[in-house]
Amino acid sequence: MIVSKDIRSRYFTFLREFSTVFHTTLIACLALGLAACTTRSDAGKRDTQSAQSTLRVALLTPGSISDHSWNGGAYQGLLRSRDSLGAKISHIETKTPAEFEENFRQYGNQGYDLVFGHGFEFQDAARAVGPAYPRTQYVVTSGNTAGGNVSGMVFGFAGPSYLAGIIAGAMTQSNRIGLIGGTELPPVRESFRAFTEGVHSVNPAARVVTGYIGNWDDVSAGKEQALAQLASGVDVIFQNADAAGLGIFQAVREANHAYVFGTNSNQNDIAPDVTIGSVAIDLPHAFLTIAREVRDHKFMPGSITLGMREQVVDLILNPRLVSRIPAATRHAVDSARALMRQGKFTVPGTTTATR
Repeated sequence: MIVSKDIRSRYFTFLREFSTVFHTTLIACLALGLAACTTRSDAGKRDTQSAQSTLRVALLTPGSISDHSWNGGAYQGLLRSRDSLGAKISHIETKTPAEFEENFRQYGNQGYDLVFGHGFEFQDAARAVGPAYPRTQYVVTSGNTAGGNVSGMVFGFAGPSYLAGIIAGAMTQSNRIGLIGGTELPPVRESFRAFTEGVHSVNPAARVVTGYIGNWDDVSAGKEQALAQLASGVDVIFQNADAAGLGIFQAVREANHAYVFGTNSNQNDIAPDVTIGSVAIDLPHAFLTIAREVRDHKFMPGSITLGMREQVVDLILNPRLVSRIPAATRHAVDSARALMRQGKFTVPGTTTATR
């Protein structure tokens, strides 16, 4: 077949134009596809890195977080880590040493960065589990030993307990003052010794009686213990009993002739008509401080002491009743507090500094 030059010319022109359009389109599509793949890949990497970099913080408590005291304050600290640092958080209420160790291991297996065991009683479990999970920091509150990735965080509870004792010694009318604890743990004993020293610094004749409930949860038992002390003539009670302490507040409120002190958190609103003040730990601030250091890779394991100098522990007076405290007593408390914050005052008979 004979094809004219004009037809051949138009045919080859068409082929060149088609080739140019086809290859340009193909290259553009490939470029777009590659860009899309790259974008998806980069996004996936960022998601993975974000998941890996999210701080993970867990808390084990020995009792209910509804106690308005020791456990509730710790849980607020856990929530603050979530709200302020974007941490993934988890909490378990534990009852026995076997559960302490089991749950410490569980969080270690899950790759948690920081695990708080909230109480002196968690020390043995932390020491047993810690070496198996070197990337997890285990912090035991009120713990007095440390090693490796296990740290003890001690609160300077003696100082404000001493201040509460000064007030109790000045305000008692019967010269009988009561101490009620959950169980006889070393930090509780030391706080009670400091309180007693404060009482006797202003009232050497006052008699201080001590009782322990045997647990931290039984509200009825706490109330019975308080009623027994009140019946014996006690008119001021200093308690450290977590949820069981709620029964102590009930007993003092019903008696209507005595005063009580709160502990561990600001409990002044539980029974505002009879609560002189609270020896309070700012547990949320303490927990957030540790969590932030872990997140920023600045945490140094060891023995951690947080007290009045760090503004973590203090005596918070109830503004409704502060006028009932003698002016000279308030002045004595303010003077002693100032020395404690400067690190110039150590409570007699205690082993933990006020700082």
